[in-house]
Amino acid sequence: MFMLNFLLILSLLFIFMKHLMSMGLILLLQTLLITFITSMLLNSSFFSYILFLIFIGGMLILFLYMISIASNMKFKFSMIFILLIPLMFIMLNMKMNFFFKQILNINLLLSKFFSYPTFMIMLLLMMYLFLTLIMSMKIINLKFGPMRQK
Repeated sequence: MFMLNFLLILSLLFIFMKHLMSMGLILLLQTLLITFITSMLLNSSFFSYILFLIFIGGMLILFLYMISIASNMKFKFSMIFILLIPLMFIMLNMKMNFFFKQILNINLLLSKFFSYPTFMIMLLLMMYLFLTLIMSMKIINLKFGPMRQK
């Protein structure tokens, strides 16, 4: 329950962020929360580990891109932002308890992804993503350099 509230708060805070490093930190915290939630809902935590590794790989690429573009931006908090965080915690604890009690049956919805009819579609999507990864790596290796032009 707390993790779902915290995930919603992080999603709302992401809208108000202006600095790239704070956006990356919130995205990393959301990734950790999503992997914890999926490992608790599923019987095995293999899916959450794979999800975490994929997100971290993408975050490393975004971090390198951020460093090359905006390395000298100053990081500062505004007073509105500091006052907004406790207000969000209070409002979500008061209003969203009823909403999240109805969503707690997510375990049944997640198991439907891996049942027989939808398992084939999931397997097809995984193979498609793997093939696009291989094809993009082949394109990069053919030119022996980055995909973007200088």
